[in-house]
Amino acid sequence: MTKESVERIAVRQFSLKLSEASRHDCVAMMLEVLRERRTVLPKRLMFPGPSSQELQLLLEAASTAPDHAQIVPWKFLNFPEASRPALGELFANALIERDSNASKDEINQARAKADRAPLLLLLVVDEAKGDCKVDLNERLISAGCAVQNVLSCATAMGFGSAVTSGKALKSYSFRRGLGLGHQAHAICFISVGSFNFTQPIKVRPVSDEFFSNWVPNS
Repeated sequence: MTKESVERIAVRQFSLKLSEASRHDCVAMMLEVLRERRTVLPKRLMFPGPSSQELQLLLEAASTAPDHAQIVPWKFLNFPEASRPALGELFANALIERDSNASKDEINQARAKADRAPLLLLLVVDEAKGDCKVDLNERLISAGCAVQNVLSCATAMGFGSAVTSGKALKSYSFRRGLGLGHQAHAICFISVGSFNFTQPIKVRPVSDEFFSNWVPNS
């Protein structure tokens, strides 16, 4: 029996354990978590952030993302508190690299990006890892699913979160400082922490905006 068959049986067995009402409740709860997710800017995220146990749950959620050939083409770099000053210097150097005339205030603002959230992760996608038949698009899709799982799990825990990118991620000095090779893509930062205000939920797109039935040409 293949691993895929075992996984399908496991999913089916889980479904059979639930009554119709229980399945409805699970779907409703899952959708409620997804609806509650909203972006909280990193500068508004406060301590406490996720505990070490909660971080492991976030990573477990990430691990359930679809992954063609199970190559795990993405990873998260964590920046604990002790590493933030060094990360701040990477942000500062990245700014100077692209703008040699940057002011002292602008450089300090770049440094401050390293201290804006209790939990700060960087998503990196490896273009070369594993089976070369798995192209970059598939790897990015897998990574995106992993990020969404992390955000959703953080929301269920009561934390705020944000996904941010920026010009620094393309900087040679920034990438070199993180030890990234030329086939490793720094995609985005994921910030997670507490927040103490009501963040309005943006209007979500209706399904007609992104769903249609294909009709073959007659």
